[in-house]
Amino acid sequence: MMSRPVLLVFLLIVLIITSQFEWRQPLVVDLDATPSISQKQNQISNREEAVKEKIILLQEKNIQRLNELVRSLREQLVQCRSKTQTTNHTVSFLTERLTELEQHQIFED
Repeated sequence: MMSRPVLLVFLLIVLIITSQFEWRQPLVVDLDATPSISQKQNQISNREEAVKEKIILLQEKNIQRLNELVRSLREQLVQCRSKTQTTNHTVSFLTERLTELEQHQIFED
């Protein structure tokens, strides 16, 4: 029969050898899986880039629409200002004429 310390040393050696074997096996599997992981990461990054490009294009279209709206609103503002000025001139002219007529009537009375 083996002595107890020899048996413990033997079991320890077996344990070390089997644990080394188990550690090395996943490493080989991980090395095999690495290319597919990097391919997946490349696909994901390509998809992200495509989505970013689409977002940028949509933002550019929205900016163009906003610029067109601003241009249209500026034109409308210019038209409103010119109408307001015309109306103000007309009111001013009519007020002056009315004042003149009132003064003229006062002098005639």
